[in-house]
Amino acid sequence: MPSKSDPITMDAVYTAPGYLFRRMQQIAVSIFVEECKAYDLTPVQYASLVSIRTHPGIDATRLSAVIAFDRSTLGSVIERLEAKAYIERKPSPGDKRTKLLYLTRSGAALLRDIIPSVERAQARMLQPLKPADRKTLLALLTQLVDLNNEASRVPLRAEDALEHLGKTS
Repeated sequence: MPSKSDPITMDAVYTAPGYLFRRMQQIAVSIFVEECKAYDLTPVQYASLVSIRTHPGIDATRLSAVIAFDRSTLGSVIERLEAKAYIERKPSPGDKRTKLLYLTRSGAALLRDIIPSVERAQARMLQPLKPADRKTLLALLTQLVDLNNEASRVPLRAEDALEHLGKTS
């Protein structure tokens, strides 16, 4: 750790956990977009579609909690998925102001077709590591994410969100 009188160097930046996480996020998104370019889908759009398929009738607030993505930004993701006809929004029977999200047939077909590309992307992200190191990295990342969940601007709240799914209808 440099003292207050030592100048900060780029080595200190390049080896900092936050910098490394940000760079790996950039790399991960780049690989995902490259592998899935035929489908014109981002990682957040993909996660949204999987969540909507898994939980038909989920609303945007609960979707935000399930995928740990900022609610205000998620609105544009939902709009893009609706414009591509992958999802549809329907008013909630209990509250017409709340829109419930459902996968369309083309959305379901897209998810079925994109799986090999997503799997290739995930494998490419870890490819440079030895198999044992891949398992170790994933275990440590899972632990870090779980232990730091509350520090997030958008903590993962899947259980809380899903506990109420269906009770609002």
